[in-house]
Amino acid sequence: MIRRTHAARDGFPAGHDVELPGRGRTFVREVAGPPGAPTVVLLHGWTATADLNWFTCFEPLGEHFRVLAPDHRGHGRGIRPRGSFRLHDCADDVAAIADAFGVSTFIPVGYSMGGAIAQLVASRHEQRTRGLVLAATAGYFSSSRDERLNFLGLTGLARLSKLTSAQARAWITEQVYLQRKTHQLADWAARQIASHDWRHVLEAGSEIGAFDSRPWLGEVAVPSAMIITTNDKVVPPRRQEELAASLLLATATHRVDAGHDAVFAARERFVPLLVDACQRVVQHSRVA
Repeated sequence: MIRRTHAARDGFPAGHDVELPGRGRTFVREVAGPPGAPTVVLLHGWTATADLNWFTCFEPLGEHFRVLAPDHRGHGRGIRPRGSFRLHDCADDVAAIADAFGVSTFIPVGYSMGGAIAQLVASRHEQRTRGLVLAATAGYFSSSRDERLNFLGLTGLARLSKLTSAQARAWITEQVYLQRKTHQLADWAARQIASHDWRHVLEAGSEIGAFDSRPWLGEVAVPSAMIITTNDKVVPPRRQEELAASLLLATATHRVDAGHDAVFAARERFVPLLVDACQRVVQHSRVA
């Protein structure tokens, strides 16, 4: 149920406070798109928000598609769950958001962590998934001993944040992310990052470390496309290539010579590839 709508402003499309029955309240950006256009649901990466991840994409995608872009649990204005963060809950949130907007079928478009969520959406809600578009993501994110230790460290921080005061949580927020990142960000972006619930964001890091779609993704029979960021230092390109090769009904694999921030740092090259990838899966989908 849409509780409140915020008008488009400052270059961002309209946003909605949405109550998902039995799940909680979240925030969803919406671009209406052309009449009868297929719907894409943009799923952002870890520690981002819909605005931070997708601000370069709203208008170009909106020329061809209806666009919905939620904040994930614990991120920005996303759901604040009582329990722990789980990627599969985020996937089920996507289906509930589609219900709230009267959307029967849709294309999950996932970036980085959002790619893991998009894969889960396609697996858990395959009949509603018209196609799948993935970018700067992988079927697994942890294999080496050092990687596993890093993710275990995030688990420990998440447990600490459950037990400490609001002041300590604010300190964790500052030390873990803000001091290292926001000197390069605009004020609005820094404010969005500061709005995270860091307990759940840290738990999300642990969930990413445990994610592995290799045992089941090859059984998901939806048209799929992928954009590989070939200079990515966060998600190794070889893992992205492995994921692209595992897609059962692959329609396109695009490559962009850029890093993990390609969606905005290389927007002139990335965004047209994203639009093309979405169009290709629509052309091959079973829904007219």
